[in-house]
Amino acid sequence: MARLALPSIDRERLRAQFQGLSGRHPGLWPLLPRTLLLMGLFAALVAVGYSLYWRDLLDRLEAGGAEEARLKTAYTEKIRLAVNLDALRKQKEQVDQYVSQLEKQLPSKAEMDALLSDINQAGGIRGAQLQLFKPGQVIVREHYAELPITVRVAGQFNDLASFASDLANLPRIVTLNNMTITLAEKTGVLTLDAVAKTFRYLDSDEVALQRQEAARRKPGQPGVRPGAAGAASGNRPAAATPASGSTSSSSGKR
Repeated sequence: MARLALPSIDRERLRAQFQGLSGRHPGLWPLLPRTLLLMGLFAALVAVGYSLYWRDLLDRLEAGGAEEARLKTAYTEKIRLAVNLDALRKQKEQVDQYVSQLEKQLPSKAEMDALLSDINQAGGIRGAQLQLFKPGQVIVREHYAELPITVRVAGQFNDLASFASDLANLPRIVTLNNMTITLAEKTGVLTLDAVAKTFRYLDSDEVALQRQEAARRKPGQPGVRPGAAGAASGNRPAAATPASGSTSSSSGKR
């Protein structure tokens, strides 16, 4: 089988096309030099166009692609929420009802004296002896005010249990914290030392003061200030969640 013969390249002829170009107009150059010159000019134009115009367009295109991906993700999330909208509304109604029930257990500022009287009476019945009842300084939280009360109750074990049960049955939220029980070896009497905490609504003046404090306070500064209003994101007080190991009141009436 005969092989296909490749045309030979006349190198001397090609070299001759690049001789004597100095001083001649490029339009009069031979074909090969003119072709190479046009290719170089085209490459230079492409490089200049990329650096001055196309690069910005490519960056904008890349940013647009990232924004498109973000919008698609947001759209997918909104579609998911829209599909479950009815269920989410029902959950919101249930949460609002639960919060409303808890709010009813928070007394107003004017009702605090009656609540303190109820706590005081709970310590003096069923054989328990209330040896100390010392209200502390009011601590204003984000949505509510907290009043700690140092109490000391002496009696038998059943007396102390009845005291804790009476607090739990109060119509308002009362918690027992930092409880310690000591036994008097000579008399066999138990002494309960604890901090009873009760909570109340913030009145309109306190809410306004909280907003003023929030406007002046720097970001990241703690929002709890004893005896003063902290930052408030709304005027709805939230029910306090008792700490672990504490006793809280139920929502039932006495």
